[in-house]
Amino acid sequence: MSHSSGKLAAWTRRGRSPLRQQIFDALARLVADQGVVTRDQLSAFQVGGETIRLIDHSRGIWNPKQMAATLAVVSSPDGPYADTELEGGLFRYDYRAGSTGGDNTKLRKAYELQLPIIMLRKIANSVYVPIFPVYVVGDDLATHQFTLAVDERLRFLSEPGHDSLLERRYAERIARYRLHQAEFRGRVLRAYETQCTVCSLRHGRLLDAAHIIGDRESGGDPLVSNGLSLCKIHHAAFDGQLLGISPDYKVHIDQQLLEEIDGPMLRHGLQEMHGRLLVLPAARKDHPNRERLERRWSEFGVAG
Repeated sequence: MSHSSGKLAAWTRRGRSPLRQQIFDALARLVADQGVVTRDQLSAFQVGGETIRLIDHSRGIWNPKQMAATLAVVSSPDGPYADTELEGGLFRYDYRAGSTGGDNTKLRKAYELQLPIIMLRKIANSVYVPIFPVYVVGDDLATHQFTLAVDERLRFLSEPGHDSLLERRYAERIARYRLHQAEFRGRVLRAYETQCTVCSLRHGRLLDAAHIIGDRESGGDPLVSNGLSLCKIHHAAFDGQLLGISPDYKVHIDQQLLEEIDGPMLRHGLQEMHGRLLVLPAARKDHPNRERLERRWSEFGVAG
């Protein structure tokens, strides 16, 4: 790197990284609350009392004028570009068509300066799950594609196809948490209108997307119908076989837990949930799959 380009990189980190970090921090709070963000929210995002755009009007790469490098890219399953998820938490992201320059220039600058960006994963019309910080770790002029890493810890692993088994397992574990679980949570919380299906708690930061059948098991697909929006106490109770859900959508509390005498959390948070019906999504296709519930219910019966 030349002396002048080194000065540019240092200036960029000093002058631009704080704004990026403020955006990331504010976006993290919003995602924790609701799991997804809408185009309207991204178009008029509030940071420190100012309104900042986080998505382009129509293009997939958003390059704010006041920033030295790209801020966000859109990854859409129904878009015109062949964005491809690779093994180990990496993505191939197509250049914007037309040239190697244009919008691609600032995305290339993010690669050169190693500045983090946001990847907006489209899950419905004008609805996105933001994945961040994401890093550009490759720029292939021959194929007109960038390579993106969905987690900072993946930036220094070997190239795809040359990594070790240990590296591959490590990368898959990170990708499952950072990408797939984030998308799953966004879809589930959106379907359940950001409330616990058991107790109707509406504080998004206290809600998880629980799998009916675990994602590593047969049938554990990342579908809303294989998910439940649960507050953290009911998620822990569900995973610990202290709370079961029968295929008729009724909540059951472990008998020994029902007979215990403890404080108000046990009484109001768990014992009073016994016999309640789930609060279901508005769309029938998003209702918990009864066959998966039956399978999980049988496990609860054995544990009980």
